[in-house]
This record gives sequence, structure tokens and C-alpha cells, in this order.
Amino acid sequence: MARIVSRALPFASRSHFHLSPPLRGAALLSSAPLVPRLPAAASTASLLSWRGFTPTPEPPRPVPPFAGFLAGIRGLRRGRRGQSAAKREEPQDPAPPPSPPPPPKETEIELCARISVDEDLPDDMEVLNIIEILKLNVPMAMKIALDGLLEYNYKTRDTSISDIGKYEKVEVSVLLCNDNFIQNLNKEWRGEDCATDMLSVSQSIPDLDVPTLMLGDIVISVETAARQAEERGHTLLDEMRALVVRGLLRLLGFDRQTSDEAAMEMEKEELLILKSLRWKGKGKGLAKTAVDLSKTHTETLDGQVTNSLKRAGSLRFYRPKFKYIFCDLDGTLLNSKSQVTTRNAEALKEARSRGVNIVIATGKTRPAAINALNMVDLSGRTGIVSESSPGIFLQGLLVYGLEGREIYKKTLDQDVCREAFSYSLEHKIPLVAFSQDRCFSLFEDPLIASLHDVYHEPKAEIVSSVDQILGTAEIQKVLFIGTSEEISSTLRPYWTNAIEERAGIVQGQPDMLELVPPATSKGSGVKILLDHLCISPDEVMAIGDGENDIEMLQVASLGVAMANGAEKTKAVANVIGATNDEDGVAQAIYDYAF
Repeated sequence: MARIVSRALPFASRSHFHLSPPLRGAALLSSAPLVPRLPAAASTASLLSWRGFTPTPEPPRPVPPFAGFLAGIRGLRRGRRGQSAAKREEPQDPAPPPSPPPPPKETEIELCARISVDEDLPDDMEVLNIIEILKLNVPMAMKIALDGLLEYNYKTRDTSISDIGKYEKVEVSVLLCNDNFIQNLNKEWRGEDCATDMLSVSQSIPDLDVPTLMLGDIVISVETAARQAEERGHTLLDEMRALVVRGLLRLLGFDRQTSDEAAMEMEKEELLILKSLRWKGKGKGLAKTAVDLSKTHTETLDGQVTNSLKRAGSLRFYRPKFKYIFCDLDGTLLNSKSQVTTRNAEALKEARSRGVNIVIATGKTRPAAINALNMVDLSGRTGIVSESSPGIFLQGLLVYGLEGREIYKKTLDQDVCREAFSYSLEHKIPLVAFSQDRCFSLFEDPLIASLHDVYHEPKAEIVSSVDQILGTAEIQKVLFIGTSEEISSTLRPYWTNAIEERAGIVQGQPDMLELVPPATSKGSGVKILLDHLCISPDEVMAIGDGENDIEMLQVASLGVAMANGAEKTKAVANVIGATNDEDGVAQAIYDYAF
């Protein structure tokens, strides 16, 4: 006679509580241990070779993949085998009749389940709570599923697993992961580069005379499960429970792919288990998305395949690769209308909520950056740019550190300023001088006004002379505005020869040319800020588009150039993303930052 018992590892004491038995079998459960994480170095290709975490003082023994805690439930009876009643002796007169044989000794079957978590899955509170519930729920589902093997005769089920009574223990492991992990499994084992909600890997070896039946592994993408739960209008816990049931049935020999009858039988058993446990779930809908890696054939995933581009809300299932993201504005975060799209804003907010620091590195003034991001609620103390946050402005000529304190400033040679304004007046080329949070010009022009109206810069103050400008403020840079043809064919060649080593030339936009102090760039500003923050470049990702972003992309561990960027910039980038009109910043964050 056999009974299923409850054990949980590790435990200092064993406390059991009884559940009333209105379901198919009463349950006896115990407290559960902490959930171990898989080693970071483990390859998805070595899934079956992983061994998990035996935190108990029991003698060493082989442990199944993703192994975790033991939990069992009472109620399943296995068939009597090898049972023999005590031999009756032949009656002898006048001896009294023999006493009845003692009842057979009851043996125990353990149901063992381990819940493991891929190391790349961060500590999300909802997921952590679900894990604690699954520690109890998985053995309960095992109990009902195994009980069903005795109660029902399914025609299409593979009966390799049938006589549960000959085992002392039945084990299963559950691994929770994100889409990237399960997509790699699909690619390496099935040759399909896609993410699915669940994979099941059988480890049962028929006719092997061992005391433990290792059913196998159930791998669940919490990311896909969360997406499906939202689409189907139920909770993530409901979806996870249903996927566990689906995985167990596959490990027990059900396979809806073989025929319509097999699909109906599998759905019937799934619904019976869910109903018995009073769990929500839609058997048929869930069945279409699960994949069994123990089978050589696969099924259509019914539209549940996901590509590599993560969706908004998905970063909760990933650990950040970088502590800081340095991001340009014009041509990068801002689209061709000089606006931040909703998707870009969502990606930045989500990355920030996951602990990534976003630092603006731009040729703009700080007020311009604040104005541009204020429209999508990304400015101020709760945003990514403010007067009290770090940032790199005016092409790295102004750097602000912790609490928004100025830690670096460099000014343009005054003789270069005079020459530039003289050229502007002589050739009627609009020119604006930038001094920290202010802008100056010698005459009004629609192109000068566009800096304020379109590019969010402070409105230019019109002054009467160069001496008045230089006597009023320290100038960090001057900016010519013209047509792209005028800039490339006339202004850039002229000033390249005119300034020699007294200044540098920066072209962040095709229709703008800037004169800045020599040996300065956004890249140098990034280095200054990283030293101030005690951050290594290995912890930095940078996103930009213009020639003024080249040094910044080279400093960062990962440099992402926009598809609309300058050819020189794309040549030095590690990755070329989408354009600024295609939410390129969001794509870079979803694809590379986590």
C-alpha cells in the first residue's frame, strides 16, 4: 500500500496542515523553501545537464534539472504489488484457529517539485508572489494529473508512464524565464527563432527500474504568459497555473498534435484538472500555444510567436545590462518634428523604473532639453532631465553632476567669436551665440526664431554689437544656420581653414554648423561625468545620430547609431538601430539595454 506524503526542503521543522478533500484526492502540504536561481553561466543548450540545488542534509544523490524543493500530498493510492498475506498454518486439533494476518505495511510516495528562476529574470514582486503559490500548486496539480491516469482510460495518450505505484518518488521541475531564454531554447532545439509560452522536456525512461520517476522539465516564459493573460482577461497566476497543467499533461503522454481525438482528450483532462483545483483557464486556447520538446514535430503557435522587439511593459522580466544610458536629442530621441514619441517616452520611463539612469547628452541648452521633454512628462525631479539632475549640454561644454551642480564649463575664444559675427553680418548668415542658458544674436531672422519655436531653445536676445555680447556673457559656442547645401559647400570649408587650431567644428544637423572650443566633444563630457559619478564606461550605453555623437558612442560599452544618422557615426557604432521617426530609441532600449 502506498500513500503520498509531504516534504519541503530545506526545513528546520516540518509543519503540515490538512486540506479538506472535496477535490479528487485530499492534500497534505508543507511549507516551501526559497527559490534557487539558475547559474548565469548555464547555457540554454545544456538544459538537460543542469542540476539543481539540494539544500538538505540528505545523502548526495542525482538531482533533476532545475531541482528545487520537495512537496507531496496525501491521497493517491498505488496498487499493491508483491503483497502477500501471512501464511496460514494448517489447523491442528485442538489448537485454536490462527489470528487474521496483519494489515499490509503502508509505504510512501513523494511528489517532488522544484521551482527555479532564470537568473536574468529580475525580482518582480508579482512574479515572486506567484512563485510562492506555485510551490503549493504544482504538487497539487501533479496529484490530480497522476490520479487521472488511474481513473480514466484515454485512447490517444502515450502509456509509457502508467504504473505509478512501483515508484517511491515522482519528480518534476518548473523553470520560469523570459522570452529571450525560451526563444534561445526554441532556436537551438527546434530550429525556430521565436518565443513561446511553454516548453516541456520529458526525462522519463520507460522500463527503467529505479525508485524515482523523473517526469521532466516545464519551462514557462513569464513574459509571454503575462501578455496572454492580459489578452485573455485573466490574471498572470491563472495563466501560469494553466500552463503548468498543460506541461504536466504533455509529460504524462498527452499530445494534441497527433489527431483531433488526441486534442479533445487532452483538453478534457486539462479542464478536469483545472475544475478540480478550482483554477481558471481556457484549455483549448492555452493548448494551441504550448510546445513539447520531447516530440519531433511541432505545431502552429496560433499567433503567439513574438519577435525580438520587446513590447512596452516587458522590461519587468529582464535585468538591465547597463547602469546608464546617454542619449542625444535632435535626430535621436526627437523625431523630425522635434517631438518625443509616446513609445520612446514609455521606453525611457520603463527603463528608469527598472533602475537604469538616463542622462541627456546634447548640443542644446539645458532649458531646451527640459522644454522638449516636458511635453511627455519626462522633465523635473521625477523625469530624466531637470535643474537638479546630471546632464551634458552644449556639445559637452557644460556638464552638470549630482544634484545638477556644474562640474565643467569651457568657453570659446573671443577672437573666434568676433570673426564669426563679422562673417555673419557681412554675408547675412544667421548666427546665434550660446552662453549657458541664454542665446544672443545681432539681428532677427526666421531661422533664428526657429531655434526657439521648433528646437525649444531659449529665445535669442538681440543685441547691438559683438562687444555687448562678449561683455554680457561667456560664450561656449556659436551656431550658423543655413541650407544644407550652403553649410556643406561654403561655410564648412571656409571655417575649417579660417580657425585652424583655435576652435573645433561640429555639425550635429545638416543645416547647422557650430564653432566650439578645441579638443571638446560630447565624448569628453561623458568621460568627465563618469569620473564624477565613479561609473565605468563598461556600464554605459549611448545612443546618437550626428557627427557630434561619434566620441560619445566610442566611449560607451555599447554605441547605438540611428539609421538616419551620419555615415561617419554609423561607421563607429556597435549597432545601427531604427530611425528617429521609427521610435529608434525605444527599439534600442528594448533590444539592447536589457
